[in-house]
This record gives sequence, structure tokens and C-alpha cells, in this order.
Amino acid sequence: MTKGASRFGVLILAFILGLSPLASAESPRTDSLKRGPRVVHPTVGAGLSTERIRVTFVGRKQHFSAEDKATYDVDIQSPKSVNIHPSGEKYYVNSLEGGKTVVYDFQTGEKLKVISHQFSEEDLSLWAPPSGFYAFRHYHEHTETFTGKPVESTFSHGGRYLWVPYYRRSFDLNAQDPSAMAVIDTERDEIVRLFETGPLPKMVATSPDGKRLAVTHWGNNTVGLMDISSDRPEDWYYMVNLIVDYQLNLNYSLTNKVDRDVDSGYCLRGTVFTPDNRFLFVGCMGSGGGIAVIDLENNTYLGRVMGAMSNLRHLVIRNGFLYASINSAGYVQRIPLAKFLAACSTLDGNTVKKVKVDGWVSCKVPAGARTIDLSPDNHFIFAACNFSSCLAVVDAVSMKLLGTIPADSYPVGLDVSLDGRYVFMTSQGRTTGGGNAVNIFEVTYQ
Repeated sequence: MTKGASRFGVLILAFILGLSPLASAESPRTDSLKRGPRVVHPTVGAGLSTERIRVTFVGRKQHFSAEDKATYDVDIQSPKSVNIHPSGEKYYVNSLEGGKTVVYDFQTGEKLKVISHQFSEEDLSLWAPPSGFYAFRHYHEHTETFTGKPVESTFSHGGRYLWVPYYRRSFDLNAQDPSAMAVIDTERDEIVRLFETGPLPKMVATSPDGKRLAVTHWGNNTVGLMDISSDRPEDWYYMVNLIVDYQLNLNYSLTNKVDRDVDSGYCLRGTVFTPDNRFLFVGCMGSGGGIAVIDLENNTYLGRVMGAMSNLRHLVIRNGFLYASINSAGYVQRIPLAKFLAACSTLDGNTVKKVKVDGWVSCKVPAGARTIDLSPDNHFIFAACNFSSCLAVVDAVSMKLLGTIPADSYPVGLDVSLDGRYVFMTSQGRTTGGGNAVNIFEVTYQ
């Protein structure tokens, strides 16, 4: 990414002339909800300023007010995640309910492409050969004809490819059969490969050396590991599908919907490789808690490390620390990576499958802490706080909350630009209302 002031001057000018909402001169719009916190749409310009950092809400993409033509975008339908391309030239937004990945120019905010996740038998050539790990038990006809609901994303091969798993295939009412994952060629912004996955995949991660990819299945306590070491998509394949303690036997109704976001075992979520590519850590957001540890030398599950608070959502490794977000209670935690690894060394996958480690340092943030990321200098943590409709900023050195900036309701996904000057955050939608927006924050380090 070019880091000169001129590049970002263009970005700010675009926000001022084209992206600043008409609602910025109005009071925050609120709507009552039958459940959960009220829906809030704050004005652009809100911010946080301390002696060390200033964060300002400078622009948005939204699908809640057609009157605001400058920012209104019908393709923003409950956006789940946002990923800034390593080049810094564009960013990708996964619209969960829209079944689309929307591509924008980073400088101007112009919409470059809308990638549809709707497939039919005409797309059979995109599918990789079956791995043998994921079998259909409830649906058996026309399983390649569906719309995928994109959740998270990860880049591989230096940004050449973007991997996008689907919450479920549209015909699978209760997300109990295999879902799928698309691979987008970011040079053409087109889907070039499709892979099967286990039920209800939410998180996907690429190893630091770029040779492996992990997809975690919220739906049944399993993790798929892929070999992506080749530069050729046709060479990529699943190596193993690992079970975290036990695999759920899914046999739900085909006509009556159940809530698959709860009662899904450990609800595997945050996923991160260690810097040396030796281990994979997977956060257990559901009942039981802890962090699952996978040995990548032997491709085996070792057990769980306990000690962090329950309802753990996201994991990040930076600067010798393992960071975690705690969803419901609203916390950001950290522990020295070396200390956590020492606890991992006591797990053997057989007689010792659970161990507790102390030494977590916690920072209270507003409720609903979801995705977290750090500034490039590792001095600040940014957290999307879903229940509280805000972006929280934490001093990563002292682990103290510096403050919050109001955001469109139900923030969930977040990414920080390579130079740390911008934070992009998605706000999901709900049946009773919601953010349905992408918020853009400018960061100045004092």
C-alpha cells in the first residue's frame, strides 16, 4: 500500500464529497426492537481523541436509508465481514443475507464488482473433486444448485486468492449437511474454485507460510485442514478433517427452522496459526469454552487450554501475545504466547486433553466484543462491539480502554489498513432491524 499523504487525501476527499451521508446533519436515527438493543445510526463526524490517538467516523456504505443516495447500496445486506486487500487498492465486503461479495475501490469508494454466490449445474466445472470427508445425509438431489451465505474471508498466495466459506447452502434450512467455500481470483474478482466444507463453517485462516488453510465448522465441532502450497487451484486438497473432542450428530427437521447459532457444541470460531506454523488455535465460543489446540506436524487434535473467559469469539497473535475477544461479557484479553505454548506442551491428545493456564490480562470493553485487530505498531486494539453498537479502542500496552466511537447497530466484522490509518467495520442486519452498513474510521496517531 502506498503510504503517502496524497493517497489518503484522495480517500478523505471522496468521503467528504461522495460518501458522507445526508443524515450527518441529523440526530441519530433510532428504531425500537422487539428484542435486543435499539437500532442506532449515528452521524458521521463522531470520534475519540486522546493524547496518543484520534479516531473519527468519516464515512459509510449502507442499506437502511434510500434517501441518502450518496451512501445507499442495495448490495449491503447484513454484511458479516470486511477484508482489505494486501495491495491496499480495494476491499471486499461479504453480504451474508445478500449472498454476495462486494468489491470497492479503497481510494474512491467506487463499487468495482458484485460477486454472486449463486450456483447451478452450469457451474459444476468449478468444483474440486470430493474429499470424502463431508457426506450428505439429508439432501441428495441438486446439491450444487444453491445460494451461499458468505461469512468470513482470508487471503492466500500474497493476496491473489480470497477464500469465502458459506454459513450454509440455501436449501439446507438448518445447516446440517455439507456447506461450501468459494475461492475468488482477486485479479479478475471471479470465483475460480469451489470446495465442500463441513456444516456451518464460519472462520477460515491461512498459515503464515501460505501452505495451509484451516476452515472451522461451527456446526459440528470439526476443523478442516487443506494443503494449498501449490500455485495451481486444481492442486489444492483437504488433508484431514479433525474432531474437537466429539462430533455432533446432526438430525434436525427439514421443515421447521432451529437456531443453529446456539446449541452447536463448542461453536468453534476464532482461528489462528502460530507464527512458526507449528500449531493451530481455535476458540470455543459455546458451552465448555477454552481454546482447542491442533498439532500441525502430525495433523492431530491435542486438547483444549482453559483459563480465558467463556464465550470466546476471536483470536489474534501479534508481538509475542495471544489476544482474545470475549463476546457477551465484553472483554479483550491477552496472554504471552510463550506461556500459552508451554501449557499446550502438556497436552497429548490422549490422557491429557485439558489444561488450565493463568496469566490472562483483561480489559473491559462494551458488551458484544466480536472481531478484533491491532494497529501495525501493536500499540492499539480495535474491537467491534455488537451489543453496544460501537468501535472500542484499547491501549494494547496497558490493556486499558481508551474510549469508544458510536457505530451503526450490531458491529461484527473489522479490518485495519496496512498502515493503520483506517479501520473498516461491518454492522450486520437482523430481522427486527439492524445496521446493514460498512463504517469507515480514520485513525491519526498523535
